[in-house]
Amino acid sequence: MPRKNHSRTRRKNRGRFGPLFKLLCALAVVIALTIGATVFFQVETIAVTGNSRYTQQEVIDASGIQIGDNLYRMNKYQIGDQVLRQLPYVEKILIRRSLPSTIVITVSEWDAVAQILPPEPGAAVTVEEPEQPAEDPEASSSGSQPATLQAASEPWLISVGGKLLEPAPADSGAIEVTGLTALSPKAGTMLEIPEAEQPRLDALLDLLATLEEMEAVDRVSSIQLSETQVKLHYLERFEVKMPLNADFSYKLRVLEQAVAKAEEEFGSQASGAMDLTQQDYAAVYSPD
Repeated sequence: MPRKNHSRTRRKNRGRFGPLFKLLCALAVVIALTIGATVFFQVETIAVTGNSRYTQQEVIDASGIQIGDNLYRMNKYQIGDQVLRQLPYVEKILIRRSLPSTIVITVSEWDAVAQILPPEPGAAVTVEEPEQPAEDPEASSSGSQPATLQAASEPWLISVGGKLLEPAPADSGAIEVTGLTALSPKAGTMLEIPEAEQPRLDALLDLLATLEEMEAVDRVSSIQLSETQVKLHYLERFEVKMPLNADFSYKLRVLEQAVAKAEEEFGSQASGAMDLTQQDYAAVYSPD
């Protein structure tokens, strides 16, 4: 009998410590994997693809990734945001691990499709101050005031999505845009304008996206925005008027047909005004 009791006690002890033993084994495996990842999965090669404006080294420097970094300890999203801020022409970035020791950075870059011209000298300019939270104890106690947003004094290049890229060089061939006021522009940020001009900006971005989709960006040399209309200088020969809230995909197709008809009737160098704002007519052509 005592021998049986002893065997039963040992079985009870094994049953009591079984879950603890499994937990310790699992913990040991996790520690081993962590140490293995730290020791073995280190960056030895950084590959950059898709870049044209920026060199491979510029992309690597902006990422902050260094040889010897651990593949699994880096924050890919934080690195991506860092690259987008430092390299304005980068549109998208994909960071991929290629085991055992390579990081692959794939970028796609914006094209500068338009340039926002500064207001004419003497023109009325809206200068704004950013809204401050209703209750900000630190600001109220220190007496600090939000910085005033100033109108740009030079042309700025923007992407089709409205991202500010850099001040436009004198020989830039990007579409010249008037009717918007760029406020305190900074490369890598989105174009900021006075609140009253938001409908114009929405129309511009819609128009630029449509022109790019139709592969017609190079047909337009200037865009003039007003409260109700958009004016285009098209093919260097036509002055085109459209409503600000137009369906630009439809209007540009109408414009193509109207230009083809004018060239058929007046010759390949036909020029003049195209009015696409009339309710009763798709397009009204007035030759020069």
